[in-house]
Amino acid sequence: MHFQYRTRGTCSQLIELDINEQNVIEEVSFLGGCQGNLTGISTLVKGMYIDDVITKLSGIQCGYKGTSCPDQLARALRAYKEQKSL
Repeated sequence: MHFQYRTRGTCSQLIELDINEQNVIEEVSFLGGCQGNLTGISTLVKGMYIDDVITKLSGIQCGYKGTSCPDQLARALRAYKEQKSL
C-alpha cells in the first residue's frame, strides 16, 4: 500500500511509503531535508517491520525542534497503522 505523510517541524516536507501486506517497508522517500541522511535512513529501514522502525526511531530529536526526520517517519508509520485499522 502506498501512503503519504506531511511532516511537521522538520526540513523534510513529505514522506512517501510503500508497505506490503505483512507490514514490511518496501520503499521510503522524503521530499526535502538532508538528502544523504534521509537516503541512509530509507535504505536502513527497507525490509523492516513497521513496528520495529517505530520502536527504534520514535522520539529522536534534531536540535531544539522536538522532533526529527526519523521521528517523523515513526509518526508516519503510526498514522499508516491507524488508517489501516479503520
